[in-house]
Amino acid sequence: MTSAALAGRAGETVDEVAAQIDAGHFKEANAGIDGALAQSGLAPETRTALEFQRERMRRIRLDFPITEPEAKARLRELIPDMTDAEFDGWKASNQLEHMVIDGVPYYFSRSVSNLFRVSPQATARRATPATRNDGPMESANAYHDEALAQARATGKSSVAPRRVRVTQSIIVNADAVPAGKAVRAWIPFPRAIPGQQEDIALISSAPAKHETAPESTLQRTVYMEQPAVAKTPTKFSVTYELTIFGQVHQIDPSKVVPAGNSAELAPYLGERPPHIVFSDDIRAFSKQVVGDEKNPYRIAQKLYQAVDRIPWGGAREYSTISNISHYALHAGHADCGQQTLLLMTLLRLNGIPARWQSGMVYSDGKYDNLHDWGFMYLAPYGWVPVDVTTGQFAGAKDPGVEWFYFGGLDAYRIAFNDDYGTQLVPRKQHFRSETVDSQRGEVEWQGGNLYFDQWDYTFEAHVLPSATAGG
Repeated sequence: MTSAALAGRAGETVDEVAAQIDAGHFKEANAGIDGALAQSGLAPETRTALEFQRERMRRIRLDFPITEPEAKARLRELIPDMTDAEFDGWKASNQLEHMVIDGVPYYFSRSVSNLFRVSPQATARRATPATRNDGPMESANAYHDEALAQARATGKSSVAPRRVRVTQSIIVNADAVPAGKAVRAWIPFPRAIPGQQEDIALISSAPAKHETAPESTLQRTVYMEQPAVAKTPTKFSVTYELTIFGQVHQIDPSKVVPAGNSAELAPYLGERPPHIVFSDDIRAFSKQVVGDEKNPYRIAQKLYQAVDRIPWGGAREYSTISNISHYALHAGHADCGQQTLLLMTLLRLNGIPARWQSGMVYSDGKYDNLHDWGFMYLAPYGWVPVDVTTGQFAGAKDPGVEWFYFGGLDAYRIAFNDDYGTQLVPRKQHFRSETVDSQRGEVEWQGGNLYFDQWDYTFEAHVLPSATAGG
């Protein structure tokens, strides 16, 4: 068999194993991996891909730890008179997210809380109302009025800035790494983007010795390392300041024209497997939503509304999902990155260039969360932001407020990433914990990657009083 044929067969094996895992056939997948790894002459990249599929199964089991009796017991704490028929209905519709692994159903760690986000029936049956910890920018507020007023008065698109001081840390569990061995950590760090985030200053790091990735790095980080100490957590941190601008792009839909397929825009128009694929399901959904609309602005607006209607739900780790946009379309719920990748896929399918951005959202020391959003290219206006998860403020009297995040952003977010699934600098030697995004950070040692169950992170942002006005 030729080397090309061997490579093709190896690729098919990886695909087969991935499909077996997605179907919950873990025993078959493990047997397939063992058989493939025993072959001589296996290419290093194929070996790594197969080893990651085994790691993916381990991560899935961490995400789906709840047995069916445990899921029923947790639900009955909230719905004391829940019937088995109700449970079976939520299970059958996958509103109670689960995965059948080798014939046994296991439930997602956030399946019970997500149920009350996606099922009005379950919410109505709950004995006590759920508490929500939504961010301050998830409803219309004074900041949106401030940014719109400045944009309308000045004609500027970068408005209502905030000067922010941030401290972000990684704390590795005690004895996760043998004493004396070097722990390597990457903490996300913003890159300068004119008109969006500027005047970035690294104030300090612990340990003091660090390596800041170049501005050109699309998933930028500060890299540090230090030896582990027995029975002691290993902590890394960075403190920095930056100025963040809100974004308001005043767009006349009648002036928007097709973007075309220039060399500059081509990378943002095509498929990008595994997470941006123009599948039959994606095409059918797009046709249903877009209909006969030809104006790119109106097409994007329809797609934005359609994806915004998908209920938000706590997400599985992205590294466990084979195709995130497909998952977002079919799971019945999606978080910010899943919604963003689905919208990007739909926009690209319709000839509208789309790209990724993500980082952290915050309030002044009271709230923080990982968040993903995107940008779309609307000619002749150029690249404009789009945050489909924050979505449309339906019912707002001012259309600028109602559609604020369709072409705008607030200043209460820090972008760490201008692409997804790219390499860190310096490059990791072992698997990434997060294969798509970079918001919490990454950690490893010579013995392998340290996954999220072996460390935690903190993030704290405070608005400095000197830059809360003007533009």
